[in-house]
Amino acid sequence: MKDCRQFCLIQNEKNIKNRKRKRLPETVMKLSEIHKKKKNVLSFEIFPPKKDEELKNIDKTLEILCELNPDFISVTFGAGGSTNNNKTIAIAKKIKETYHVEPVVHLTCLSYDRAEIDRFSKELAFEGICNVLALRGDRNPNVPEKSDFAHASDLISYLKQTSDFCVAGACYPECHPESAGRVEEMRHLKTKTDAGAEVLLSQLFFDNNYFYRFVEDCRIAGIDVPVTPGIMPVINASQIKRMVTLCGASLPQRFEKIIHKYENSREALFDAGMSYALSQIIDLLANDVDGIHLYTMNNPAVARKICEGIKHIV
Repeated sequence: MKDCRQFCLIQNEKNIKNRKRKRLPETVMKLSEIHKKKKNVLSFEIFPPKKDEELKNIDKTLEILCELNPDFISVTFGAGGSTNNNKTIAIAKKIKETYHVEPVVHLTCLSYDRAEIDRFSKELAFEGICNVLALRGDRNPNVPEKSDFAHASDLISYLKQTSDFCVAGACYPECHPESAGRVEEMRHLKTKTDAGAEVLLSQLFFDNNYFYRFVEDCRIAGIDVPVTPGIMPVINASQIKRMVTLCGASLPQRFEKIIHKYENSREALFDAGMSYALSQIIDLLANDVDGIHLYTMNNPAVARKICEGIKHIV
């Protein structure tokens, strides 16, 4: 795994050096600028398919997503040794050059050192990608951790010193699963924004009251950057149970009843899950949030249904 990762990184660096023509500068829009120009920022998240043959189908997904005129699309990034990282950059490049939508590349740091982050940064900069979501990354017993970056704030600080990226950070309305409590959560989040995070994208949640209290706590703590809520429509019961376990989001009683009643009917759960997500989003927009970040799970039908439901609202 280590050899594969080093090969990919070295190959990327060689590809940049061997290109004889310098890429012409393209129009770029940093997330901070997008938020200054528009109140209700709409964005989607996608992930690179694991299988190479599935990468060909990403065009169909991107086509539909980009028709919905998002302000940006974020693309997830793997842990150390993941072969999907090259796909992340390729997809981000396609989003920008083919569909003329601003990409945001997730960049994890727990299993990378400074030299590896420098290589990724050079590749992104060469491709004209100027927005990064800086993350620590999940711990994985199969992937060794490195000592250069212990926290996302370390990566944010380093990127602000060494690049011209607009750097976004992640936040957890119900606290990070490893956090000792809300006070510690706010302290760490303030460290992120002090380090240079210009926008915050939230982890999924199912009770808007958690988000409203969270934003209020952010403002009290002196965190004044845009805070965008992340919404994941439930269309698969086992999927949402897994996600909730990973991110620590709680399930309101009303939501649990929906899952319990419709989990054995794919069509019914899709309709009920989408209705719940739409009610969340409409309430958030009515309360003047900074935007909506939709976790699409690479399902364009989800994004289309949501956008149709709010087309006269945003």
